[in-house]
Amino acid sequence: MKGYESHTYGDAFADVYDDWYQDLSDVDALVALIAEFAPGEKLCELGIGTGRLAIPLANNGFTVTGIDSSDAMLARLRVANQQHNITAVAGDMVDDMPKGPFDVVLIGFNTLFNLESQERQQQCLTTCAHALRAGGIVVVEGLIPTGQPDGGTVDDVSLKSMTATNVVLSVSRHLSAEQLVEGQFIEFTEQHGIRLRPWSIRYSTTDQLDRMATAAGLAMSARFHDANRTPFDPASGRHLTLYTLDK
Repeated sequence: MKGYESHTYGDAFADVYDDWYQDLSDVDALVALIAEFAPGEKLCELGIGTGRLAIPLANNGFTVTGIDSSDAMLARLRVANQQHNITAVAGDMVDDMPKGPFDVVLIGFNTLFNLESQERQQQCLTTCAHALRAGGIVVVEGLIPTGQPDGGTVDDVSLKSMTATNVVLSVSRHLSAEQLVEGQFIEFTEQHGIRLRPWSIRYSTTDQLDRMATAAGLAMSARFHDANRTPFDPASGRHLTLYTLDK
């Protein structure tokens, strides 16, 4: 998407992220799952955002460091983190990732896919592996879009929400051959007029993720549909995968 940069998503969604995506995953279940699989309590979250995951993790005994490229997201995190128990870093989650060592690196829902190419995603997983202590884990959540048999393009316009004073339309384009999905939420409000909220992801299949993880020195240890450990089914459209440092 022309004009789209690494901080664009965070800056566009910071003010509505917690309201719109509070049900994206079962946070309590995710905290419990990480606590069971992690070899320790030192955790780094990539794309920490407003602290949707990081704050509950920090409040449950994890020592949390997070990184995000959006100043707007980090500003929300600072306000929400009333216990002041999270270290937040402004920067690129590949090039500026804290060095660790960490017991856990958490890459929440679709955060890895915010990186614009498979090469950058590979670099990210390699950087994660280098930041882990022996036996450490990387947790990746992501969607699994349905590809088009002909590798074609699918455009969609739909209604996200509507109230007496607010309408949100979703406009998206899925370029199957490029494994790219991008779009805009177009918000109309009586008080503020029109607001555009752009987003873009370059997704990878679970097979591709596993190959990238192997190249980074990581081995898959578990895969579920979600943090509640629902059995994984490729047709279900999402996954939560745990990789362990293979050394």
